[in-house]
Amino acid sequence: MRLLVVGKLNGQLSVAVKMAMNAGAKVSHVETTEQATNALRAGQGADLLMVDYALDIAGLIAANEAERMRVPVVACGVDADPMRAAAAIKAGAKEFIPLPPDAELIAAVLAAVTDDEKPMVVRDPAMEQVIKLADQVAPSDASILITGESGSGKEVMARYVHGKSRRAKAPFISVNCAAIPENLLESELFGHEKGAFTGAMARRIGKFEEADGGTLLLDEISEMDVRLQAKLLRAIQEREIDRVGGSKPVKVNIRILATSNRDLTQSVKDGTFREDLLYRLNVVNLRLPPLRERPADVISLCEFFVKKYSAANGIDEKPISAEAKRRLIAHRWPGNVRELENAMHRAVLLSTGPEIEEFAIRLPDGQPMAPAPDVAVARGAQMAADAVSRTFVGSTVAEVEQKLIIDTLEHCLGNRTHAANILGISIRTLRNKLKEYADAGVPVPPPQGGVGAAA
Repeated sequence: MRLLVVGKLNGQLSVAVKMAMNAGAKVSHVETTEQATNALRAGQGADLLMVDYALDIAGLIAANEAERMRVPVVACGVDADPMRAAAAIKAGAKEFIPLPPDAELIAAVLAAVTDDEKPMVVRDPAMEQVIKLADQVAPSDASILITGESGSGKEVMARYVHGKSRRAKAPFISVNCAAIPENLLESELFGHEKGAFTGAMARRIGKFEEADGGTLLLDEISEMDVRLQAKLLRAIQEREIDRVGGSKPVKVNIRILATSNRDLTQSVKDGTFREDLLYRLNVVNLRLPPLRERPADVISLCEFFVKKYSAANGIDEKPISAEAKRRLIAHRWPGNVRELENAMHRAVLLSTGPEIEEFAIRLPDGQPMAPAPDVAVARGAQMAADAVSRTFVGSTVAEVEQKLIIDTLEHCLGNRTHAANILGISIRTLRNKLKEYADAGVPVPPPQGGVGAAA
């Protein structure tokens, strides 16, 4: 995390800087708000500004935003004057840190404001295979295209690859191509010279130069206009860029990562994405499976988010109830990990008992999650078993057992785990029985998609 400290480094502010460095921040320093804006223009990137509350925080934020440099601000000051602290928050600061500083408070504020703590939480074999490939290619300088549904963790994977690369100690710069207007994206990527267009008040270093020596993530690359794609292709091929209004190219040394939640092959066919650019970006493809295809990750992620948001809100951490776990696993999570994170944040706040109950886990519309399907499946299987038992007079025990197993599996839509639970046998016993039936030529329902289907 890159921290830019703004103010005179004396006394308690110096101590705060040392504490921030001990917490893992890479710290740089300027004395005035004007110098802070100039530093950001010059490509001295920052993830957070720590500003003395005696300075003009509102003016600093306004000057930065006028040039689309949106960096969060935390204010700090000696003696914690309540009025001045409140004024700093009103001016736009995210938090206030009183001085003399407290090491734990500084670490907590840095983590909360920048939200840098996004580790890979992986238990499912499907994701473990992706991680294995990521570990294999991360040390190279090859461009990587990370694909997957919205909310599946593409940016987290990009940060993971950077952290495992030889560039890990250099900058990691992310640009959301969908969030920046088309007419401004070129300047954001490549920078501009003073007077290049209306509003270009000074030279501005773009994200390519800011990432020099490190990694540049082009998030949602599919949203980039085709005309700008041609300039991006040249920059990747030649490892040099042209600032808007510039007179000579600028060499850059970066590793390119890109993400997309769209099928770029189809975008090429539709004429909205350049085929040659796709080849340049897609040297290696890391496809992140949606959360519904990695059920073993669900509870691990839930427990991580419970711990994270309990600490963030000053709430005692609670275990997740058994019924809540069943509902969490059964839900399809169309919003993937992002939806799951929000649901668990709400659950931490809404839970009233000693455990996080199922009714505390709510969907974005405020409705509680539907019960896990096991109950309905069990009722159907029981009805089928009752009907079967009434028609089996004169059959052998083996014949009765075979029909009961096959019928139960059909009612479970091929889900081996659910069927074994209903039948009261182990999954291993069920697999052995199904193999025996298949070898004898008996049709066996195939596994279908869903939690535990292929278990």
